[in-house]
Amino acid sequence: MLRYASLAVPDPRDLVFGHAPTLVSCGFGLKLGARVVFPEVNFTLPSMPLTDSTWPDALAQYREMARGVLGRARALEAPGMVIELEHLPPMTEHPEWGAQITAELLELLENEHAKSGLACALRVTPVDLRYGERPPRLRDGPLWEALRLSLVACTESGAHILSIESEGGKEVCDEALLRGDIRGIVLALGVLAPRDMAWLWNRIADVCAGREGVIAGGDSACAFANTAMQLAHQRLIPETLAAVVRAVGAARSLAAFEHGAEGPSKDCAYEGPILKAITGRPISMEGKSATCAHFSPLGNVAAATCDLWSNESVQNVRLLSGSAPEAFAESLIYDCRLMNEALRRGKEHCLRDLLVDSDRWHSPQALVISPEAAVAIARAIVAAPSDYHRATAAAQTAVQLIGQAVTQGKLMLSPAETRWLDRIESDLADLPDTEGELLEQTQAEYGHLFERSSYGL
Repeated sequence: MLRYASLAVPDPRDLVFGHAPTLVSCGFGLKLGARVVFPEVNFTLPSMPLTDSTWPDALAQYREMARGVLGRARALEAPGMVIELEHLPPMTEHPEWGAQITAELLELLENEHAKSGLACALRVTPVDLRYGERPPRLRDGPLWEALRLSLVACTESGAHILSIESEGGKEVCDEALLRGDIRGIVLALGVLAPRDMAWLWNRIADVCAGREGVIAGGDSACAFANTAMQLAHQRLIPETLAAVVRAVGAARSLAAFEHGAEGPSKDCAYEGPILKAITGRPISMEGKSATCAHFSPLGNVAAATCDLWSNESVQNVRLLSGSAPEAFAESLIYDCRLMNEALRRGKEHCLRDLLVDSDRWHSPQALVISPEAAVAIARAIVAAPSDYHRATAAAQTAVQLIGQAVTQGKLMLSPAETRWLDRIESDLADLPDTEGELLEQTQAEYGHLFERSSYGL
């Protein structure tokens, strides 16, 4: 097992879009992190049932979407592109369905590369089915077996990058978020989730190692930190809490890289800048060009350190210009053109700083993924001796950064948010010294929600 104890990018100035200390080559001639930012286009079906009778139509729509997206890449002379196939649950439940779409998309990408020279790769992201029952059985049972078969089938059908948005610990985190309970959040993200990540990513890495040309991409704290972000958007939890969860989510997502992931990280992993500072691996990010999928306070700052720039996911619906996947592919290509022109002229730091400063003082959530904050949180994570202490160190650093920004008059918080920041700081100070003590202290509130055997406890 790899264990990061230092930073690949210790200077915030070096944390910038298009630059990664460790390059990743994949697919048909695509090299990530080598002073070029590429679009990563993700598309999905409109609302429709997926059954045996509708499957041919679904497959035809994926072919149509991919052809349209590749057509925009050709027309706008994009230097490269990643297409991501994020499974809908039935595509993972029926491994042959996910494999069939993978093979169809691979053929279209291969033909486009041969015809126009487009550097391109296919990322495939099966669904973490294991949460189809509660408490979830994470290490055995029919749901894990269906997921395992899907992972294997997708690699055999031609996926270049294999990723997942795993959910180990979510059963506790969901409850803790609604309670605003730091102890429960740290239990989920600092004790349970890293154990599941280690177990799962060892197996994903093995699947990828068994197939030439397939790399293990990365994971995302989407089920935790993005859930918190959307709850804050709906004003159901404070923004300060969501910002702290984002920092703690980075400590959790790092486990993928310590157990076989090579990058690029997942687009919905807004914790990507922190991961890049630690690992030096290319990251995929999403922001202002992902409004088809969700709103966020991170529209510009998210682009500041990306190597792939994504739209998250868009349904196959008609717009005045054409299909929505085509339209969002064009938006991404133009975004990448701007970043790549800045790189060509040596002006990347000027553009990066504009992207950062346009967002970071408007939300604590934006602040914690700015380059300076990302490096500070990353440094706290790698200095900690265990996953539990990594989580607490990330949270404490996020609180300190937000507090400093408020004291300096750069970030304005409402009185309610300020009280929450003080409460979070106090709750973190009261956490026990060891994860064993935390497990014991939280047994009454959360012990019934998870199976200890699912986490090797």
